[in-house]
Amino acid sequence: MDRIPILKIGDVLLVTIQVDFHDRIAIALLEDLSEKIVDNSAKGVLIDISALEMVDSFMGRILGNISKTAKLLDCHCVLVGMQPAIAITITELGITLPGIYTALTAEDGMKLLTDMVKSKTNGKTSAKKQEAKWR
Repeated sequence: MDRIPILKIGDVLLVTIQVDFHDRIAIALLEDLSEKIVDNSAKGVLIDISALEMVDSFMGRILGNISKTAKLLDCHCVLVGMQPAIAITITELGITLPGIYTALTAEDGMKLLTDMVKSKTNGKTSAKKQEAKWR
């Protein structure tokens, strides 16, 4: 079975989905990523979906579950590279992605994650205030 590679860059795990994102791969990604977050004490996950051409309701739920799982493991999650057609499909299907932050590019996503990790580490600003800034 194909697996999606998960790369470690500092405190962040990078996931680039370059294959057909079918059910088995999606579930394996959720499991693999959960283990990698714990094993690497990751503080952030950047998921690049720029190569995806379509997302169904199951895939949308999996992306949401990845975000929820990461949050439970004290890790921020940013989704980057979403194509307009995918954003429209997610909206039309009524899929919500609570807790998942988005950015247009991987560079913007990494900056967002870096800011999130720094603010959490420094503890200078209240979490609610900082979260409002990122949204």
